Amino acid sequence: MVRCSCVLFRKYGNFIDNLRLFTKGGSGGMGYPRLGGEGGKGGDVWVVAHNRMTLKQLKDKYPQKRFVAGEGANSRVSALKGSKGKDCEIPVPVGVSVTDENGKIIGELNKEKDRLLVAEGGLGGKLLTNFLPLKGQKRVIHLDLKLIADIGLVGFPNAGKSSLLSKISHAKPAIADYAFTTIKPELGKIMYSDFKQISVADLPGLIEGAHMNKGMGHKFLKHIERTKQLLFVELELYKEELHTKPALLAVNKMDLPDAQGKFHVLMNQLQNPKEFLHLFEKNMIPERTVEFQHIIPISAITGEGIDELKNCIRKSLDEHTNQENDAYHKKQLLNLHISNTVSYSEPPSKNAVSSPRMDIT
Repeated sequence: MVRCSCVLFRKYGNFIDNLRLFTKGGSGGMGYPRLGGEGGKGGDVWVVAHNRMTLKQLKDKYPQKRFVAGEGANSRVSALKGSKGKDCEIPVPVGVSVTDENGKIIGELNKEKDRLLVAEGGLGGKLLTNFLPLKGQKRVIHLDLKLIADIGLVGFPNAGKSSLLSKISHAKPAIADYAFTTIKPELGKIMYSDFKQISVADLPGLIEGAHMNKGMGHKFLKHIERTKQLLFVELELYKEELHTKPALLAVNKMDLPDAQGKFHVLMNQLQNPKEFLHLFEKNMIPERTVEFQHIIPISAITGEGIDELKNCIRKSLDEHTNQENDAYHKKQLLNLHISNTVSYSEPPSKNAVSSPRMDIT
């Protein structure tokens, strides 16, 4: 039986996954009462996603963490309609969710060039405002980064996750024989001969009870939420919906002495989990046990089982994609059916033109 949980501190080494910013929309421009001129609207503050951006780069570039848009232009004789103030754009990495000071979600940015309005500029002076401009919106926002990957690779410290990532992908994580070698998430890509690419996120090692915020707490676990599938993980106690993700189990270090015997014991435990629940403390027993789609014995040192693991990962993801596509098409067909049913059941409009009736005698 395996149970894992883990999360990153807001700042760990050079990695930052949470940032607090002050934002303010620009004030509007003055109106021109004598000629009825309108001042320009203040600029807006937007958060914009970029693939090659990090929160650390954002913090280093803007250490004051203040973002204020430009003011709208005043109305004048030569330009009665004042021009809009300059917008302010905050570059952030893909995978950021934005919340306000009260924790309310403003929105998420999940792909390149996604944009989110966080502070709106004030109206320019006009008749409605007695030609006086309005101030822009002030807002404190929190940027919370969650990694997006096809596979989330998690497990206990020193389980060989970093070695496995380096073996199956082009990533070069730090590797050593002590716990918590990985102190920040590592991303790698599995490359296949037909140019298919699958992204893998290696998350730092977990400790028992991390689902209760022990050790590194919950801050690393959030990165797992956006992975499509999990490799070697049991996370029911952190967030129950993670338990529904498809899971694969890679049993590493098969090059060690007695590895085969220990593997057979593990397989027996996985096939008959209820017989071994007495080995756990009562508060650590899950309501449901994990069902792994594939269980693959591997060695990240010798390469044993690595090709099989990569093939299983791809097969599992392809099945997941096909299921998502089928569900999407079924939903589209259902919506089309409902739309057609509603249109047929609606009574004819009073303005509808009907063809003349012809009586045949």
